[in-house]
Parts: sequence; C-alpha cells; structure tokens
Amino acid sequence: MSVRNGFVLLLALFALTFLVACGGSSPKAVPPPSGGFTASDLNGTYVFSSTGLDSSGAFLAIAGTFVANGNGGITGGTMDIVDPSVTPASPVAQAIPSGSYTIGQDGRGQAKLGAVTLDFALTSSSHGLVTEFDGLGSGSGTIDLQSAVTLTQLAGSYAFSLAGVDGSLNPTATMGSFTLGATGNITTGVQDFNDDGFPFLANIISPGTLTLGTGTGPASTTLTTTGALPVSLAFDVYPIDATHMKFIETDYVQFLAGDAFTQVGASIPSGPMVFTAAGLDSNGPVAMGGLMTSDGTGGFTGGLEDVNDAGTLSPAQLAFSGALGGAVGGRVIVNLSGFTPAIQWVIYPINGGILMLETDSLAITAGTAYAQTGQTIQASQGYGLNLSGSNSGGFEEDDIAEFTTTSTSFSGLVDLNDQGSLTSDKALTGTYAPDSPATGRGSASTNFFTYEYYVASGSTVLLLESDTNQVGVGTMELQTTPGSAAVARPAISIVHPAARAHANLRQRK
Repeated sequence: MSVRNGFVLLLALFALTFLVACGGSSPKAVPPPSGGFTASDLNGTYVFSSTGLDSSGAFLAIAGTFVANGNGGITGGTMDIVDPSVTPASPVAQAIPSGSYTIGQDGRGQAKLGAVTLDFALTSSSHGLVTEFDGLGSGSGTIDLQSAVTLTQLAGSYAFSLAGVDGSLNPTATMGSFTLGATGNITTGVQDFNDDGFPFLANIISPGTLTLGTGTGPASTTLTTTGALPVSLAFDVYPIDATHMKFIETDYVQFLAGDAFTQVGASIPSGPMVFTAAGLDSNGPVAMGGLMTSDGTGGFTGGLEDVNDAGTLSPAQLAFSGALGGAVGGRVIVNLSGFTPAIQWVIYPINGGILMLETDSLAITAGTAYAQTGQTIQASQGYGLNLSGSNSGGFEEDDIAEFTTTSTSFSGLVDLNDQGSLTSDKALTGTYAPDSPATGRGSASTNFFTYEYYVASGSTVLLLESDTNQVGVGTMELQTTPGSAAVARPAISIVHPAARAHANLRQRK
C-alpha cells in the first residue's frame, strides 16, 4: 500500500471515508422520505471545521464561522485556511464574502464559502457532519450552532486533541488540558506530544491568555510548553459554546488543528465503553475500534479490538487489557497488553468519555472512547454518516451520507470526495447485523464498503472500515426532528495524524 504525505484519517478524528470500491455509475436516487429539513433549519452563526489533505497531498485544515439567514443566504463569516504548501494569508483569519447554501429534506446540503464548499448532513438545526467538497482537497469535520459566549461562560477546565504535521512535515498528534479563567487567563495546564514517533510527555503549559475576537472573528491564544518539548504555538480559537471549541494553529511553526472539550464535571467513566482510534505505523495508515470495560481510574479489562493496518485485517476482536501507569495533572498513563499497535496511552477525561493518545514509539495514533449507554442501532430512523480514511492509492477520501434504517438494513444517498475528485448523490444501500450475544458491536456491508460498528448510545455509533480497499473510521449520528432540540450525544473527536512513509518508525518496530 503506497502512502503519501498528508492525513490518514481521523481522528478525528477526526476524522471518516471509504472508496476504491466506489467506481461505477449508480443511478441518481431520490432522497429518502425521512427528514423534513428545509433552508430555515440553518439559521444563525455556525462554527465549522474540516481537516484532511489538499489536492496535492499536503495537510489542509479549515475552521471558521458563517452566518446563515434561514433562507439560503450566507451573509458573512470568518475562515482560517492552513496549508503548509501555500503562502499564509495575513491574518490567517479572513472574512467570508456573502454566499449561499442549500438543504434537502433529508438534511443533506451544501454551503458555498468563496472557493470552499462544505458538504454536510444535518442531524438537527444545531449540529451536522461535514466534508469539504471542492477541487481544493478533502477533509472531514463538523458544523455547530454557536451560542453566545463570553469569557465568563467559557471559564473552566478543557482537554484538547490536535493533530497534523510538525515544521518538517512529519506526522504529529498532541493532547493536553488547561484551565481557563473568567478573564481569559490560562492558569494551569499539561500537554503530551507524539511527534514523528517520538513521545514528549507531561510538558507544562505556561500561564497565558485567551482573547475573544470581534464579530464573527476567532478568539486567539498561544500555548507555550516547558519540559521535554519546549515550544510556543499560536492558535485561532472558534468557541461553539461553554463545552466545545475548535483550535487551528496559525503561526506555521507546526500545523495542528482539532477540538477542545470541557472537563467540568468530567471523570473517567466506569463500565462498558466503545472506542475508535487511527493514525500511522510503519506499514502505513492504521485504524482500530472496539469495546472495553473501564474501572473508572485508568484500568481497562475485557477489551476486544478490531484492527485495519494498511488494509490488512486482524482476526476480529483481539483481546487486550490496560493497567494504570500513573496520573499527572488530570491525565492518566495506561500501559496496554495485547493491544495493536500501541503499548501505552495517555488519556484525558471529557464529559462522557476520554481522549486517547499513543505515547510509545511504535506508531502515531489517537482516538476517543465513550461510555456505552445503548447497544442497538435504532430502526425506522434517519442517520447522518461521515467516514474518513486513506485508500489503497494513498489518497485521502472523505464521504458524507444520510440514510434511513430498518431492523437489518439501510438506504440513502452518499457524496464522495477522493482528495478533490467529487462524486455526488450516489445511492447507498446496505445491511447490518449485531453480534450475538449483543455487545453493541456489529458488522455492516454496503455497496461501497464494509465496516464494524460500535454503538455508544441510541444517537451515536462509531465505525471502523473492515475491507481491504481502504483504512477508515467514522461516525453515525441519529437525526432529530427539524426545529426540535438536538439529541444529547458525546462530542465526536476523530483525529487524523498525517501519513507518510517513515524510516524512524520502521527502525523501532
């Protein structure tokens, strides 16, 4: 499997795709009857993101806001585009000219923001899944209605998960936590890095400041660390609400993007959890998914893992366990036994789950795990789907779909972006079957790809592609009735560490 510079998946991850098997000429299908979405369901200021690759294979991250008028018009906004192969704008955050958007009854739609087009599947009027859908490149992310935010409302502890490339364009993933005060002061923090297979752990985040922007513009902050990896990185920050912010690095020292989630009231869940993770090892792109039981302190028992390593599938459900290795600053080191490829994680609690970063030299992977509160995919419902990954040609693909379910099957429409090569409105059909006895894990097969799925709740399902054509991870999210309150769901963060053939990783294997 050839591997090109750029993003593999995502984490967040980050990040969610399929293809290679998606050639052919499936007829254009009629949108499923479920839904009832209209242009009025996009009304207000929305925060959006996309992380992936440009059309030449370089890292590409986009984050920003746009203002939708509820009638198909975009009246303003701000957007950061970061690409190491392109001379940066000054400032990186640039105003979005007026634009337009469309929404079909199934919640699928597009927003045109100058040269950037976002393809999305709304799950409510306040949230949706996003794929960049233009010739510039490909990426995955989210769209969320922005609540009025002040520094007082944002005050609290946050855990963050970022991924991309370092200044030498080597793959990098990092996680950490910080405390934000009511005046914008950052008072305490810790940060871990996996930079090109070199772990740098428990770096201290120095005191700093987060400054809010004006209008639709971003906030800004600089995270400065001391310790094994002293570095100072500047970010634009797009707050969504008091629980969630988007980060995108703007200094071109490194190239990182991702999410920060509130830790207020958070702890490591106890009991059954589901997870996905992805990144890069010496073979190329690698993705994992599975089930595990948490003791609530950082120990995991009864873990079952599925692995897709550069298109080679492991025997289903490899057994693994994890033991507490130490705790520093609200994060926990976990030593793993029987897991592939990681032998050590650092984990950070967020509400309803944990963020996970591999902290050994065997691979660069990151992911998320969520407390499992349900075990079944709901029948006769509409779901949005986002899948991102790396296909057998080494290209990133990001795809977005909406479909309706029965108790054993689903059907709908999918749009495919193969690193800037676009395919729209393909019929998506498939079947799914849960494990027996029921665990929340199951297998699905579609006319484009196959995957294992892991039910986190009645509204959120994590996905791991399980065919040999592509390595990918993703998410399914239940759609709610337009205009109603969004279904409560964990904040999905799929990280996409950049993929490249690398001798250092091979030497360590």
